[in-house]
Amino acid sequence: MTTKTTDAADAAASVQRLAVLLEAGVTPPRAWGLLADSGDDVAAEVSEAPPGRAAAEVLAERGGAWGEVAVAWRVAETVGAPLAPSLRRFADALRDAQETRDDVAVALADPAATARLVAWLPLVAIGLGVALGFDVLGTFTQPAGIACLVAGVLLMLVARRWSARLVARAQPAAAPPGLQGDTVAIALSSGASIERALAVVAEAGGGEPEPETEEILALSQRAGAPAVDLLRAAATDARRRARTDGRLRAARLGARLLLPMGLCTLPAFLLLGVGPMLLSVMAGSTPLLAAP
Repeated sequence: MTTKTTDAADAAASVQRLAVLLEAGVTPPRAWGLLADSGDDVAAEVSEAPPGRAAAEVLAERGGAWGEVAVAWRVAETVGAPLAPSLRRFADALRDAQETRDDVAVALADPAATARLVAWLPLVAIGLGVALGFDVLGTFTQPAGIACLVAGVLLMLVARRWSARLVARAQPAAAPPGLQGDTVAIALSSGASIERALAVVAEAGGGEPEPETEEILALSQRAGAPAVDLLRAAATDARRRARTDGRLRAARLGARLLLPMGLCTLPAFLLLGVGPMLLSVMAGSTPLLAAP
């Protein structure tokens, strides 16, 4: 069973090679077969598909970036757009989108790793107390120790959940930005009208036109400017904005993670680490605090 998701960079590389073969005059079935011979798993699925099953159907089942390629493939075939140039430009768009996600992932890596590391500090404090010779575990049998244990564990759970939600909210959107504009541009490059292009993209699985796409098309009609160039420029700009927004989210995440650290993790550290050590010392010197 093949995975339903794939890395956009790998899809872009395969589509780029496919476009080169098509530009050289190789037929699509033969091009898929040559890619399969070179070890491309997706190409092998397409070339081994039963007769009558379209390549776009196989690609759509893969999901992820290949699902976007399937939409572009269907659109190009339906409107009669040149397949090789369309795939080459779409491969560039996929690669650009993946670079955007990679940049955001790198920017988010440090604050996310810091949050995961700090979340374990309360447990490290317990081990440190035991290593220093304090009867930390014994204090957890006392009423005060049990209260510290319960409160500390609850604060740890709250901190982990809070931090995880902050990190998840900072992640980039699953759908690469701007790809619908690139797909509509493919349809328009064949000479199709705007209405026809939007209908073909929707039927191919590209969804209803996004507000930004409609705005660009309206601007093209008012100004008499080429809609294809405007759509591709807008798509590139959308990916640039996504990259910038992702870096800003990563910067804000570092500050926001201080809240669960300060309000939950630090108190949990005191309750599970420092508190039991103090109770251990006091129990040893004050019989009233010792367990009966």
